[in-house]
Amino acid sequence: MSNDRTSNDLSFYALTSGPVPSPFAEDDGAANPVPLSVVDLGVLRVPSGRVEACDPFVCLGDGPVFEVEPGDYPVRATIADVSDERDGSHEREAYLSLVLADGEAASVEVAPQLSGSDWGVGVDAGTVAFVDHDAVATAMPPREESDWYDDIFDSGEPDSWFALMDSPDHYRAGAANIVMPRAGAGENVVLSHSGWGDGVYPVMLTRDADGAPLGLHIDLGVVGESDDEDEEE
Repeated sequence: MSNDRTSNDLSFYALTSGPVPSPFAEDDGAANPVPLSVVDLGVLRVPSGRVEACDPFVCLGDGPVFEVEPGDYPVRATIADVSDERDGSHEREAYLSLVLADGEAASVEVAPQLSGSDWGVGVDAGTVAFVDHDAVATAMPPREESDWYDDIFDSGEPDSWFALMDSPDHYRAGAANIVMPRAGAGENVVLSHSGWGDGVYPVMLTRDADGAPLGLHIDLGVVGESDDEDEEE
């Protein structure tokens, strides 16, 4: 996806590589560009056509649900090299994106939901994910049979979810693509650290000039205009 957003007035940079305007002004009022890069996190299986966005360590199976055509979709993270007085300069996840089709984004909107909260993705463990909503019920063990957190998420084994997310050899440190324990056909979850950490993040939908959907994006508030900025304009 091009990093030229001036032609269509988008201040939305999911899947963009290259410099974009920084949301952080310097002392003189200037804002240095933020370099963005895109990381491929493999494919998410969505056989039900019902994709969920959630914090997988807190509300797996209970996040907002969005309708897509059943199929397998690439997932990519847009990474920002930000400099901010809060904690210095280093990489932050800016967007986690489910790529529905190739094309140039001409518009962006809050993604319409099938079910779930209408206020966004609540994050309490510094992580966001996409997963097939219906697959959670079949590909994860029942909660009454397993303590997901101790047995699966943080077991200390090399294939535990935290270990895979922290491994620089599994896609990248801070992200993972994990087949769920009882998957029969590769049902998986793709997860990433959540930019600034805990909070509530919107899921946005990009469309091309003809209105066809291009991607679902968890916007982690690292680059682009904030709601406050939009309201001031």
